[in-house]
Amino acid sequence: MSTQATGTFKIDAWDEQPYADKLTRAQVKATYSGDIEGQGETEWLMCYREDKTADFVGLQRFVGRLGGRSGSFVMQTQGSFDGTEAKGSLDVVERSGTEELAGITGTGAFAAPLGSTASVELDYDFE
Repeated sequence: MSTQATGTFKIDAWDEQPYADKLTRAQVKATYSGDIEGQGETEWLMCYREDKTADFVGLQRFVGRLGGRSGSFVMQTQGSFDGTEAKGSLDVVERSGTEELAGITGTGAFAAPLGSTASVELDYDFE
């Protein structure tokens, strides 16, 4: 039976650079609070359309505490930006957990409206 964790996150740094027509890469750092507490570092690859909407994929390494356990794990992410909000899914990368978070599995989602608090939820378990 999985446990659901919810929280919010704040973007601390965003470094985005184009690397081909319509394609950019961003290195992003975020601070999480709530049931998920710690730091995240993400590498995003984004494809922008003429109307400034975009699709993105990325890998994020989270370091902190989850459900009273500490350690790190990696999440694979994908989603879209509609011009006002970025939304996407999260999947814990198999066998990426360390320390007390070793063996973590899970899926979740995030929503990041422009100019507002971003939210995250993760349904997780341990092997």
